Parts: sequence; structure tokens; C-alpha cells
Amino acid sequence: MSTQRYSVTPHPIETLLTWVKSGEIAIPEIQRPFVWDATKVRNLLDSLYQGFPVGYLIAWRNPNVKLKDGTTSSGKRTLIDGQQRVTALMAALLGREVLTKDYETVRIRIAFHPQEQRFEVANPAIRKDAAWLEDVADVFSPDASLTELTDTYAERNPDADRRHVSRVLEKLRKIINNHVGVIELDEDLDIETVTEIFIRVNSAGTELSQADFAMSKIAVNETFGGNLLRKAIDYFCHLAVAPEFLPAIVQADKAFAASEFLPRMRWLTETTDDIYDPTYTDMLRVAFTSEFGRGRLQDLVALLSGRNFETKQFEEAIAEDSFAKLKRGILAFMSKTHFERLTMILRSAGFVTSALIRGQNAVNFAYIVYLRGRSEGMPAAALERLVRRWYAMTVLRGRYTGAPETAFDVDIRQIEALGLATYTSAVIDNELPDSFWTGMLPQLMDTSSAISPYFIAYQAAQVKLGDKGFLSRDILVLDLMLNHSDVHHVFPTSHLKSQGLSRGKYNQIANFVLAQSEINIAIGNRSPSVYFGQLAEQAQSGKAVYGGITSEVDLRANLRMNCIPDVMLDGDIPTYDAFLSERRRLMALKIKGWFETL
Repeated sequence: MSTQRYSVTPHPIETLLTWVKSGEIAIPEIQRPFVWDATKVRNLLDSLYQGFPVGYLIAWRNPNVKLKDGTTSSGKRTLIDGQQRVTALMAALLGREVLTKDYETVRIRIAFHPQEQRFEVANPAIRKDAAWLEDVADVFSPDASLTELTDTYAERNPDADRRHVSRVLEKLRKIINNHVGVIELDEDLDIETVTEIFIRVNSAGTELSQADFAMSKIAVNETFGGNLLRKAIDYFCHLAVAPEFLPAIVQADKAFAASEFLPRMRWLTETTDDIYDPTYTDMLRVAFTSEFGRGRLQDLVALLSGRNFETKQFEEAIAEDSFAKLKRGILAFMSKTHFERLTMILRSAGFVTSALIRGQNAVNFAYIVYLRGRSEGMPAAALERLVRRWYAMTVLRGRYTGAPETAFDVDIRQIEALGLATYTSAVIDNELPDSFWTGMLPQLMDTSSAISPYFIAYQAAQVKLGDKGFLSRDILVLDLMLNHSDVHHVFPTSHLKSQGLSRGKYNQIANFVLAQSEINIAIGNRSPSVYFGQLAEQAQSGKAVYGGITSEVDLRANLRMNCIPDVMLDGDIPTYDAFLSERRRLMALKIKGWFETL
């Protein structure tokens, strides 16, 4: 018995283009930026002209859907691999406009030199050169006459061999008869299998995420407004990082500008906050999980297709309801009030710059928690506290770093079952018992990664608690984070290198303090016994050498807020290993104190 779950059929390029024009094949990328540069389009045409293979296309037929009137609608094919190639062919051969990465609508013109049988991207010099046909789309126009094209070319190029030009143009036009293999996947395949096939067939080894499948499903559905919804997701993400782009969207996409979505994202032009710049995957995860109470994006793909999880059938009513719910989730995500409240909560916990945000999924679930709390009518102060504590816990425990979809699914289903406050409180208590702060966290801080979640949390703690920079009289850690700071080694690097220590040893996070550049430079490579001796003298004499603190009380306070054992000021300099052990303990206790304030 055959286990083949697909068919492979060669089709002429002309047929494929006809299917795309008629909608028989849906290209989800058609409304998204075309990422190929023009030279890739030229190379594709040259390969076809030379008779070289251009790879397979992969289409996945949508399942048949039961309509509300009881009849069945057969599913269209969705092109999941080959979108850029087909879009390139439509642009070059049919003269279709494409969207650039800057969302500008442009025509890609590929020129052809009949005498040299050479393709090139059209440019001003080529347009002035009679030996070139400046746009191959003229050859493929339905009303184009090869005889007229040849005559015109011969008139402009008297020395050209007319018969040769005629044969070459005929060969050029015949490239639409070249066959391309279309792998059509069975409609009942699950996403994991389709993804595996995609990765194996795709020569570039490009990964296709479940978010890509979801975006494809959204884009090709015009019945329930999916095409506009997809643009809303794309444009929002683009404006979040490039707010100056709004006028270009308004000018280039009149239909979208007139929709309900654009007014909901205009506020992005008034903000410079970069703490949370979401991708389309982030938006989908938050909107889907918060609205549907599920965490796996493959379920979103199934629901947008109309899947009834009980009967295993596909129903139009379920697809319609799913698009409506997703739209509601996307609009909630884009809300200025919601978005700014989330970033405000993160800032209030000490995560004041994008450098302190590591891992979007922790932020994503914090947003889900916030949106669920809003929908449950939780009091604002209680919700803010809950989101702060949940986010901090997930950062410290790496909750969404390994298998985020599984973690999302477990958490949201438990929230659905037990309620937001009950479940999150239980998880926080379980994940952060007293033994975590005194036993596990100091051990976890035995790392040389400056971007480890523990050093991130420590810096957020210093910001939140109003700590001053190492040996700074007035400059706060907050000021250093927002402007410029040096990560100073308490035991200087060159001092430790001279003792034969490795990079992983001298770059331990327990050897890091945030300091003003001038203080860091002044200390240089002096050993702790030397510069702490000078600091003790500074406290006695009142003459500043490092920083501006000249009071012993203030100096000891500064060392304590930077988790430096203040006995070092008494000349009691521990060994490097003993220092690291004690400082990890002190840093862990600071993080604990910080968490208790959230």
C-alpha cells in the first residue's frame, strides 16, 4: 500500500500564471513585501531561457469546507513554497507591480539583448541603447506580435540579423511553455508534516514556521477580511520600528488607509519606545492565545480553515467565527492604551531599555496576562503587580525559552480552568520558593554571560531600587542604563589574566558592576588591594580619586548597593573565588528584595 501523501505534476509556467490570476492558486505573499532584488529576477529568467530547472513549487490544498447552506466548497491551493519565484515571474513577464520592503509599489523591468541573448535589470543606460528591449513583459503581452517586435527592433538596429532576432524572440516567448514541478500535498496532512516536507525540499533550508502558515491562511482569505487583517499585522510591525513610514502606507495603499485598522495604529508615529518591537509571530501568539485560550499556532491554522475539533470536519461558520475572534485579538494588541500600559509595567519593574529585554516570548505572555486581566475586569493596580511579578518570574526561570508553544498552551489552559489570579500566584510560589533565592539562584549566577537572565534581572533590580552606579555620588544606575555605562570588572581583567585565569573565569557576572566610564578608566588595571586601599584613603582624607564620594558612610553604602562586601574597604580583600561566591549571594538577595517590591 502506498504511503505517498502528495502528488508531483509538471505544469507549464503559463498555466501556473493563469491559475494565480484566476485565484485557483493563492499566493499569500502577494500582498507582502517582495524580498528578492531585481538581479534575482533576472537570474530566474536567464535560467528559464537556458532550459535550466528552477526548483519545485509546493502547494497545499485547503480542505473542503461545509458551507452554511449545507453545500461543500472545494479548497483552493495555497502556494507555501515558490511564492517569490511565482511573484517574480508575474512581475517580469506580466508586468505586475510588487511591494518593496519599504512598502512602495514598483515595477521590476528586466531588459533583454536579442543579439547577445542576455538579460539585465533595466536602467537609464539600457533604455537609451537601441540594442536592448527594455522590458521583456512587452514580449509576453497578450496582444504582442513577434513580427512587429522584430520589425521594430530591426529598424532601430540596421546591422542586426533579422532572422536571428526573430528566432531569439520566439525562443524567449516559449519560456512560458517550460514546465515546473508542482508538489501538491494532501489536504489532511498536519502542519508538522508539511513543515518537514518544506524543509527537506527547500534547497536553501529555509525554515517555515507555524506563524508563516497562519499568515498564509489569513492572507488568502478575502471572504472574512483576511487580506486586510494580514496587512494590519504587517504594517503595525513595520511602523513599530519605522514610524516615519506612515505617509508611504497612506499613499500606496488607499484601501487599507480607508479601513478601520489604520486609525488604530497612527499612534505609533508619536512614540519612540523600542522596549517591545513585535514581529508578526509575536502579534499572532498574543492575539490568538489571549482570545482563543490556546497556545499552539497550528490550532489557529486549523480554526481559520474551519476545523471542528470534535467532528474533524471543516465548517465555514467556524472559519468565520475564528477570523472574527482573531481580528478582535489583533485590535486589542494594537490598542494604544494596552500597548503603552504593558511597556509602562515593564519599565516600572526596572526593564527600562530594550537591552534589558531578552526573549520576546516572555514579553508576549506578559501581554497575554495583561489582556486577560483586562477582560476579566481585574483592578488596574492588582493587574500591574501581577504582570510585573509574572514577567520577572518567567525571566528568572526561563519559562518560555525552550518549547514556548507548549508552555503557552499549558499556561493559558490552566488560566482558563483556574482563573488568572489563582493560577499565576500558585505558579510564582512554586517557581520561586525561599530556597530559590538562597540556594539555586547563586548557583545559576555562576556564568560569564552578560546577557544571562540573572544579570539582566540584577540590573533591573538596581534600576527599580534606585541604586547608584559603582562609586558614583549622584549618578543612578538608571541614568547609566539610559545613557552610557561601562561594565567594570571589580577584579580587573588584566590583573586576573596575569594570574592565568581564562576568559570564562574573569568575565563572571559576579565580577561585573555598572560604572561611569571615567571611573572605570581611572581604576584601570589596578588590583583590588591597591584601589580599595586608595578608596579607604579617599574616605579619610576627603580627597576624591575615584568618583565623587568622600564620606566613609556614603562609600560603604555605595558598595552595599552594588553588592560589594564593604569589608574590602578595611583591607580585607578575599581571594577571587571567595569574592565571587559572596557576591553571588549578595546579588541573589538583591534580586529577591527587588522581586518582593514588584
